[in-house]
Formats: sequence, C-alpha cells, structure tokens
Amino acid sequence: MIKREIKSILFDYNSLAELDEKYQELIQKAKEAAENAYAPYSKFNVGAAVLLENNEIIQGNNQENAAYPSGLCAERVAIFYANSKYPNIPIKAIAVTASTEKGFITDPIPPCGSCLQVILESEKRSGKPIEVLLYGQNKITIADSVIQFLPLYFNKEMLK
Repeated sequence: MIKREIKSILFDYNSLAELDEKYQELIQKAKEAAENAYAPYSKFNVGAAVLLENNEIIQGNNQENAAYPSGLCAERVAIFYANSKYPNIPIKAIAVTASTEKGFITDPIPPCGSCLQVILESEKRSGKPIEVLLYGQNKITIADSVIQFLPLYFNKEMLK
C-alpha cells in the first residue's frame, strides 16, 4: 500500500477591503445575482459572477424547478452563458455567494461537485487557471485554481 497525501491551498480574507477593486466588484456582482435567483423551494439564493480576460463580468444565479432536478446552479448558468457569448475569451475568475431569508451567508460555501467539474472543464478548455472567490460575511476564501477543490478530477484523457 502507498499512502498519498493531497493538500489544497486556500486564502482567507476578513473583509472585501483586503481585495483589489476588480475582485470587490466581482463579489458585488455575485451578490446582486443572488438577489435575483429563482429559488422558491429551497429559499437558498446563490449568485455567481464570472470575470473574463476582456474584463467583462457575466452574472448567473440558481434557477429552481418544481420538477427537481431540472433546475441549474448559479455557477453553471454564469459559465455556460459566458462560454456561449464569448467562446474564445478565457475565464479569469468566478465569485460565488448565497443568501437566505436571513441575509447573506456568514461563511463561504463551495460550488457543488457538478459545478466544480464545469469550472474545471472551462479551465482546461482555455489552458489557464480560474481563481475561485467564495464570499461570506465573516470571511472570503480564494483559491488560485478550481483544482484546489477538486484535486482528483475527471478529465477528457480518461475517456480514451
């Protein structure tokens, strides 16, 4: 038996003021997107904002459906729209946050497994890492690549 240890490196910040202005704006756009989510069943509004290399910001939010699981997560809404509208422009970063009836979450939440895989596919598609910013009122967590959340990922090489 061989034991392997897998480590992830994440950076935690205490406030938006610690981030550069572009990332502050990106998180603000994710918060705005969460406010417009369609989440009548879970009451868990998730917002995402994607920063492209051309500095365009694309927003997305979760879209629920009574015929579960026909809905879609905020991250995938934003990424699929960005890749559809700007197919040759790499994604530089994605910010994600969520709110409930009590307000924005206090601690950041990571994207679900499906969303992590989609972010990874976009990263591999462009050949450039995508920074992942997760916003909570008490803390902001940033990873320099989605691989920090998904170190043992499925990729196209495995399909051969």
